[in-house]
Amino acid sequence: MLSLSSTTGYAIQAMAYLDGPDGESKFIRDVAEATAVPPAYLAKLVQKLVEAGLLDSKRGYWGGIKLARPASQITLLEIANAVDGPRWMRQCLLGLEECSDARACPAHEFWKSARNLIRDTLTRTKLSDVAEFEQRKNSKLKSTIIDD
Repeated sequence: MLSLSSTTGYAIQAMAYLDGPDGESKFIRDVAEATAVPPAYLAKLVQKLVEAGLLDSKRGYWGGIKLARPASQITLLEIANAVDGPRWMRQCLLGLEECSDARACPAHEFWKSARNLIRDTLTRTKLSDVAEFEQRKNSKLKSTIIDD
């Protein structure tokens, strides 16, 4: 089964938990605890996301991290590219090093079409979509606990 890397998944989870540029900053350790992302791993991710202009980071007692732009203006493709680099989309489905239009592997045409669909979906899907999905899940979980 094809999916985004665990690293990209962690980045999306953490970013979906954060406030936008006008909101409150959150400490990395608090984000890590809330999202079950290992804190040291998240700290490394934060560096990449800050470098890509997706997060703002401030050190110190009043510091923390928050989104550099509203979640509705951040695409999942931007996050994946920031974390895994743009090469992740160009890799051969079969893992072959020499796979291109000029020297196509048996799965090349399929993967080329699938990559375009994936790219389009990740471009259309915003971080705010993920945040809303997570909020719905959490509110259902809370209502289930209250009902029991």
